[in-house]
Parts: sequence; C-alpha cells; structure tokens
Amino acid sequence: MRAPQPQPQPGRRTGRALLAGLVAASTGLAGLLMAGSGTATAGVAPNVDVIANGDFSAGNHIGPWTCGPTVTAVNNAATGWDLQGSPAGNDYANCSQTVTVLPNSTYTLSAVVQGGYVFAGVTGTGGTDPSTWSSNSGWNTLTSTFTTGAATTSVSVWFHGWYGQTPFTVDRVSLVGPGTGASPSPSATSPSPTVSESSSPPASPSPSPSTTTTTPPPPPRKHLLTGYWQDFYNGATPQRISDVPAAYDIIAVAFADATSTQGGISFTLDPTLSSKLGGYTEADFKADIAAKRAAGKKVIISVGGQNGTVSVANSTAAANFANSAYGLIQQYGFDGIDIDLENGVNSTYMAQALHTLAAKVGSGFVLTMAPETIGMQSTGGEYFKLALATKDILTIVNMQYYNSGAMLGCDGGVYSQGTENFLTGLACIQLQGGLRPDQVGLGVPASTSAAGGGFTSPSVVNAALDCLASGTNCGSFVPPAKWPTIGGAMTWSTNWDATAGNQIANTVGAHLHAMP
Repeated sequence: MRAPQPQPQPGRRTGRALLAGLVAASTGLAGLLMAGSGTATAGVAPNVDVIANGDFSAGNHIGPWTCGPTVTAVNNAATGWDLQGSPAGNDYANCSQTVTVLPNSTYTLSAVVQGGYVFAGVTGTGGTDPSTWSSNSGWNTLTSTFTTGAATTSVSVWFHGWYGQTPFTVDRVSLVGPGTGASPSPSATSPSPTVSESSSPPASPSPSPSTTTTTPPPPPRKHLLTGYWQDFYNGATPQRISDVPAAYDIIAVAFADATSTQGGISFTLDPTLSSKLGGYTEADFKADIAAKRAAGKKVIISVGGQNGTVSVANSTAAANFANSAYGLIQQYGFDGIDIDLENGVNSTYMAQALHTLAAKVGSGFVLTMAPETIGMQSTGGEYFKLALATKDILTIVNMQYYNSGAMLGCDGGVYSQGTENFLTGLACIQLQGGLRPDQVGLGVPASTSAAGGGFTSPSVVNAALDCLASGTNCGSFVPPAKWPTIGGAMTWSTNWDATAGNQIANTVGAHLHAMP
C-alpha cells in the first residue's frame, strides 16, 4: 500500500453557590485526613480547585484559557462574566486550559453550561479521559470524575460546542482534587486574548443540576478528511503530530507493530524519525495528541500497512488484539483504531476484537479502515464482510483507490485508476453494498511519490465528491443515485502532502469542509 518505502529503518517493525458547595464538600473530605492540629496529614495534599479563572471574572481577558476566534466574553447581570461560543463551519468554539495535577489522584470536573450542544472533558489523564455533554435551553451542570495515571502531572481541561449548532454559554468551570496549595488565580501578566463584551442575559438566572454522558449522534452532512502520519522516515517531510495541518479531521498514526503474542500490537516512536525532527520524545508525542484532540480532531493508531502482519484468526487472538489496542489508546490518548491489514483479514474474529475494543473505549470511539480495492469489489470479500459486521461502530472506510490498476465499477464498466470514473464507480459498489454514505471515503495518494500508481489530482477528487454527493461534475460514469452525506476523503500521507505543498489539505480539505 505505502509505496515507495524502500529502506525500512533498522530495528523497526514495519451556579457560584453550586461551585462553593462542591469545593466545601471536597474540603470536608480533605478534613477527614487532617490531624487534630489542623494541618494536613503527612503525604496527603488538600483538595483545591486547580483551574485558574474558572468563573471568567478576569473580564475581557480570559487567560490562561486558550480559545477559538468564535468565543467571546459576555457580562450578564445575573451571573457576571461568562464565555459564549458560536460554532461556525468546522470551528467548534473550543477553549482549553492546561493545569497541574498529582499522579494517582481523583479529580472532579464541573462546568455550568447552557444551550446548544455543549461538551466538556479532560485529556492527558494517563487513563480513560472523561467527557460529558448536554443540550439544554436552561442552565445545567456537567460533571465528570477521573483518576490520573502514575506519571501524570498535568492535564488539559476543555469545553466546546458542535458544528452547525446554536451558540452556547459556559460559567463556573472547576477541577477539584489534590493540589499543592490554594486555588490558582489569573495572572495580570499571563498572555491572554482580549475579547468583546455583550450584555445578553441568560435564559435562566438560576442553574439547575443536570448531566448526561451519552454521546449524541453525529450531525448530518459532515465530510471528514483523514490523513496518515508516518512514524518512520522514507523521504517524505518528517512531521510532529503538531505539524499536521488543521484541515485533517482524523490523523491515523502509522503504524502499530505486531508482538510475539498472537493478535497483540505495540507502538514505539521511531528513533530515526525523532532524530530527523531534532528530538521528538514520547512526552512530546502525547502532548501533541492531546492538543489535537482539544482542538476537536481525532487521532487514532493504524494497524497493518504494506508490511504489517497482525493476525487475528481466533478468539484468543481477538482478545489479545482488543486488550493491547486498548492499552495503547490509554497510554497515548488515541481516540480509536484504523484497520489497514493488507496481508489478509479474518472478518469473524477481527469484528469480535473490534466490538470488544469499542466497548472498552466507550463513547467517542473511532474506527476507520483502509482496504485495498480488491477487498471491496464484492460483499463476499473478507474486508467488505468486516466493514458490514462492524457497521454499528464504524466511522468510515477509506478504500485505497491506488496501486491496483484498472478495476470494475458498480455498473460493470472497467475504469482506470487516477480517473474520476475510478473513484465514483468503485465507491458506488460500497454504497450499494450496504455501507451508509457517511461511512464511504475516497483514499488517494498525496503525490506521485506516495504510491506506485493511481495518483489523482485534487481537483479530480473534488469533482468525484461532488458527483457522489449531488450528481454534479461527474465524468462519463454517472452514479445511479446521489449520496449527500458521502463520508469524505483520505490520503497517504500527511508527510507526502507536506512535501507536495499540502495540496490535499488545502484543496480537498477546504472543499470537503465547504460541502453542505
């Protein structure tokens, strides 16, 4: 799949009252650990709110929060300063703040919110990152509790809305748990953006507790750009995760390695890549993933590739795969997994493994696939069977429309790779074979150097997307139906795209995100 890769690297396997009550309760818990003298018992840190400026009382300076351009401060007579987000286009109106925490400690996140879809959570916990959401015209309280990992000393607290939804308001954000002293306060010298004021009052001046932890269904007509990020050097531009353009909605880290345990996988950053980047540590990598997730992106671990040989052919291997994959998701903060097995796949046991993994991860799990064209020519093929067997948890299938030569389209016509008819004719097979339109994406190489054959001009990719979605800009093959919610596109790789001037990110990404 990933040609050319001529030189594998040595050693690498390819309400304010509500908040006051919460703090008081937490302090009371800490009091149980106090000695009679009124000082904390040795080795036990008191519970404090580690968030700075959680009530946004710093006014039109919202530091140390980092927020998107569509977030503004509003001064409401009933509640004081709040933050209001207005999602637009691909912008979720996200805010985040990195705070200091203690390892092996339990913390409770709380945020008072109103309107639209409002999400709040924490990343980089060293364990299962919590998130919660609500959609309520009145004020309500989101809460979530988590325990930090053995080596965790900082986490990122975030909140945002959802694209295409109405504005939302947030107030009284707190993270209560063991700390080293009193709650932090905003610093007058902290760099922070200046935001404008508004006097719009809240719909209800009295917050009422309410929370839910079920992820809502994804909004319709959202088209995703997926890009593979190379954890090795083969001549393409070396990148940190932070270097990947914001146009990429899903970043697939390529690749996990097979272990000596049947079905087991592992992942270690390639030291050669780290050297090319002037030093890129595991801590840097994790921090970059957390930052991408805080920005609303998804980062997943890819299994397979051209040389990958992970075998899941029985229940034991399926359990090993699910357990080891879940370990990587917890270790690095991945959102899910990509299946790119080009040396054979067992649909029965891989589907078993993926359903087990999805249950472990819970809401927000992302599952993508990148089969070769031959694997999706018929619903009787193992890869197609796998996609259908996991349709309930599947995010998108980005078939590789390259390195295959001519193939059959859904009309029985023979189409050459690199053409619009090839993209639309083969996508039609998947669309007629049982996948939802949002689960079908077009996988293309980022440049002529990224694959042995099948490079497709970004303008042709855009035309194919239009043809599938609306029946416009079609080639000689005109699909028998329109699929307005077509899933999107994928490229191998973000590195090769950077080498070629980011044509996929700039041209295809922009087109996808402008589609209705």
